[in-house]
Amino acid sequence: MKVIAVVDEDDVLTPLEYGNTIVEIDTETKQKKFYENPGFGSPFQGKERAMAGILSLKADAIVVKEGVLCPGSYMMSKGKMKYIPVEEEKLEELEAKLDEKSKNAQEELDFNIYRE
Repeated sequence: MKVIAVVDEDDVLTPLEYGNTIVEIDTETKQKKFYENPGFGSPFQGKERAMAGILSLKADAIVVKEGVLCPGSYMMSKGKMKYIPVEEEKLEELEAKLDEKSKNAQEELDFNIYRE
């Protein structure tokens, strides 16, 4: 499974527009690919720009926690990928548990996760 996470320069999981890097993790091979986030630092539609870049990667799922998505980015991605709710803050913490977490990927999210 290809899983996306958006992180800042300290590898902290962030809302889409605050992370400078999109990380694609292959749960089978454990390989990571890094991409520049097109929505980074954008005060207007940053999350939507980031999501457009993420969707172009054709990943299976994205790691989310409260505030990562907005209604617009959620609607853009709904039906195109699954969502993996997490509590972890750092990418390193998440990677250690990703196999288990990816088993709980969801087709839809509770409104509280993507509300603004």
